[in-house]
Amino acid sequence: MMCRGDRQEAIFRDGTDRDRFLETLRECCERTGWRIHAYVLMGNHYHLLLETPEPNLVAGMRWFQGTYTARFNARHRVCGHLFQGRYKALPVDAEDRGCFLQVSSYIHLNPVRARLADIAQAPLETYPWSSYPDYMRSCGRRTGPVVVERVLGELGLTDDRAGRREYAAYVKGLSAEMLTENGRKDLEKEWKEIRRGWYLGSEEFRDRILEHVDGVLNRGRRKSFSGDEVAAHDEAAAEGLVCAGLKALDLAGKDLSELRKLDIRKQVLAWWVRSQTMVGNRWLAKRLEMGDEGNISKTIRTVAGTRSPAIRRSKKFLMKKARIPESGD
Repeated sequence: MMCRGDRQEAIFRDGTDRDRFLETLRECCERTGWRIHAYVLMGNHYHLLLETPEPNLVAGMRWFQGTYTARFNARHRVCGHLFQGRYKALPVDAEDRGCFLQVSSYIHLNPVRARLADIAQAPLETYPWSSYPDYMRSCGRRTGPVVVERVLGELGLTDDRAGRREYAAYVKGLSAEMLTENGRKDLEKEWKEIRRGWYLGSEEFRDRILEHVDGVLNRGRRKSFSGDEVAAHDEAAAEGLVCAGLKALDLAGKDLSELRKLDIRKQVLAWWVRSQTMVGNRWLAKRLEMGDEGNISKTIRTVAGTRSPAIRRSKKFLMKKARIPESGD
């Protein structure tokens, strides 16, 4: 996954922007169930190696890039597009051992290729805006939204001190290759499929993709392509959260229309459901009897950043009673 800034302009102006990008990515993972295996933040673009257990890539990316753009624009008091059109997504064969390692290596060595990291002067882990430093840390000390087991496993390594040390040696070896003309050419040839191809994996994987595309086109781009199935899944998950939340707040069985449209409990419940699913404002407004859907986004932002003692108490009460880890506070 890769996306550049509009007109190839910078999408990060400083470390605060990069921190906010990673914070937004972490929130997106919580909402969608995505697993990030590698990432790197460059000046005017980013790369992600992500796994989507549910078919929610399009909806998730829409929220992720839209939310980061809004936060970037608000911070810098600008408006307009931040990203250059649609992101580039390269399907990776999860059954082809070695593909995740190949892509993660390409991602982690991007700062070296772009000469943003001088490995002759300092180790690659000193470049802070990639997942590579987290690969060098123990699980409890990792700062980014990254899981390392899959990539380490493709080298036959485990997530322990010895495994991390061997992975560092592997990446250091690739870095050394990039310092030689022949080594760089060999690596660029190996990475050509990542940079220029439309898939990465076996021929059987390619054929499955083509069969799926043919099926979608033959059905006239119906549900599986339009996202209706994704919406149905998220709405089912959201309904489960609403039921659990109503029970926790002792509102189960009561008519929500009897409560004020902006009752604190409704606001907190809307924030909670949105933080863990991709359901839209219309669904939340209708399900929770909150009136105009145009008020939902503002309500959720208010609850997320509130200093109101009453709302904070309601949030903590909901998290405790519903037995769901607190987030977004």
